[in-house]
Amino acid sequence: MLSALALAIRQIGEPDVLRILAKCIAIGLAVFAVLAVLGGLGLNWVLTWAGLNDALFMGADIIRELLTLAGLAIGGWLLWRIIAMAVLQFYADEVVQAVEARHYPETLCHVKSLGWRRELAIGLKGARRALLYNLLALPVALLLLITGVGAAAVFLAVNAVLLGRELTELVWLRHCHDPGAPLPLERAERWLLGGIVAGLLAVPFVNFLAPVIGAAMATHLVHRKGLIADAA
Repeated sequence: MLSALALAIRQIGEPDVLRILAKCIAIGLAVFAVLAVLGGLGLNWVLTWAGLNDALFMGADIIRELLTLAGLAIGGWLLWRIIAMAVLQFYADEVVQAVEARHYPETLCHVKSLGWRRELAIGLKGARRALLYNLLALPVALLLLITGVGAAAVFLAVNAVLLGRELTELVWLRHCHDPGAPLPLERAERWLLGGIVAGLLAVPFVNFLAPVIGAAMATHLVHRKGLIADAA
């Protein structure tokens, strides 16, 4: 796992990977900005409807600003992982191909194109699943907020499971011709992979690199299982 992480980080500086990373970050930030503006407008509308714009209510403007900032911060923290992974799905082939061309050129003959329709479907399915599970985890996280670390631990555990599966599928589906074939990584391996990437997504600025690092790590881990030729 650590070896795969080291190889993934080392390849970040290569021109082809940097181009993919730049596209993912640019599109991800654009989508995030649009959603942030819409979310801010929606929250302001709710607060206005609740009467927090009433000039007779002392401190209403301050409360509105604080709630808006808190909503955007929490929403942004939850949404960036979903947006980044959904955007990465469209460039997953390029990430996997860059890693395979460098480290596993003998397996390139087994790669199959999923097509943009299936990639879109996979990306939307992953985004829906991530949003649903994070929303389900939110009440538990709020209850554990007073512990200081409980809320973060809940989200880390949930996203570790989701990310581990998504990243493994991201590589495996491009080689496996049997839709019913089991994933090559064990559950514990997927959880550890997802946990590392979820941790990176929680670090400012590093979170921009996390999806591509995760895709590269998953590529190394799947190929090291030696099942690619059998899956074709």
